[in-house]
Amino acid sequence: MVGLDEAFIQAPEHRPKTHLKHSDDYVLSKEIPTIDLSSLQDPNCDKTALVTEIADACMRWGFFQVTNHGLSLDLKRRVEKTMAEFFSLTLEEKRRVKRDEVNPMGYHDGEHTKNVRDWKEIFDFFLQDSTTVPASTVPEDTELRKLNNPWPRNPSDFREVCQEYAREVEKLAFKLLELISISLGLPADRFTGYFNDQTSFLRFNRYPPCPNPELALGVGRHTDAGVITVLAQDNVGGLQVSRRSDGQWISVKPNPDAFIINIGNCMQVWTNDKYWSAEHRVVVNTSKERFSMPFFLFPSHEVNIEPLEEFISEDNPPCYKKYNWGKFFAARNRSDYKKLQVESIQIDHFKAA
Repeated sequence: MVGLDEAFIQAPEHRPKTHLKHSDDYVLSKEIPTIDLSSLQDPNCDKTALVTEIADACMRWGFFQVTNHGLSLDLKRRVEKTMAEFFSLTLEEKRRVKRDEVNPMGYHDGEHTKNVRDWKEIFDFFLQDSTTVPASTVPEDTELRKLNNPWPRNPSDFREVCQEYAREVEKLAFKLLELISISLGLPADRFTGYFNDQTSFLRFNRYPPCPNPELALGVGRHTDAGVITVLAQDNVGGLQVSRRSDGQWISVKPNPDAFIINIGNCMQVWTNDKYWSAEHRVVVNTSKERFSMPFFLFPSHEVNIEPLEEFISEDNPPCYKKYNWGKFFAARNRSDYKKLQVESIQIDHFKAA
């Protein structure tokens, strides 16, 4: 175990059985649906077939890839270049914009998932550079705090490129949110009101080569807390998704020109378990670094998350109790920042009795 601190070591039952000894060793699965959005270029197109595909993917997998999505691939390449330049800086320089327990944005190289340290380094930034969040996790505490992004001095165009990309990926996220809403038989704008003061953020991930990929994970098994995630990744494999039907870990073949979309906890709760927020993880390899860029679409801090009335009936009672998004967000960030002695907060904690 040369070079691998015990903080990174997964419990035996969670270690990757199909870890990557080399960066191209992933097992190709064609089961994650790929959905072509090119028909949306015609504003008058019939969306029936498209939303049927999305509904099936959200129920069976909670994951799908989209192609012909309309986001500039040139812009994506520019932000990837800028991201790589930032991560190539010295650790001292990166830590000048290091996150802390108050502000969860910025650089971090000690993130934990389910109290095990991830084999990665990250840089996070809010979509809205002044974002309002609760000051504490205490339910009775109504104090709010405004947080700003800590931007690095280098690369010199870092902030400009990041914000340009953020605006474009946000447009794609809301386009997809409308399609998901229609796929549920709801009006396209059913969810729009939940994002008036959104807490969405973007993340840059770098997964370095790992000396013991059979013991560690780039990101441990988890579900995403928010509404949907829009993920861009490079051509190095690593993402694995737990199949809803049997829990088997399925590797996703990377397509640098596509975006991977996954359903978050909020959408699972809103739809009363109709749509699925799948567990996923990242396996690492010994030979090649991997980069990815998720955009997490999060609602406003004051939004209460509970099953929508459209999905509740006498035969289908609520699966979850109501919880406040802002307080959930604050608690989740604290558990990501460092190892705690208690289980990190999950939506299962709000399961109806």
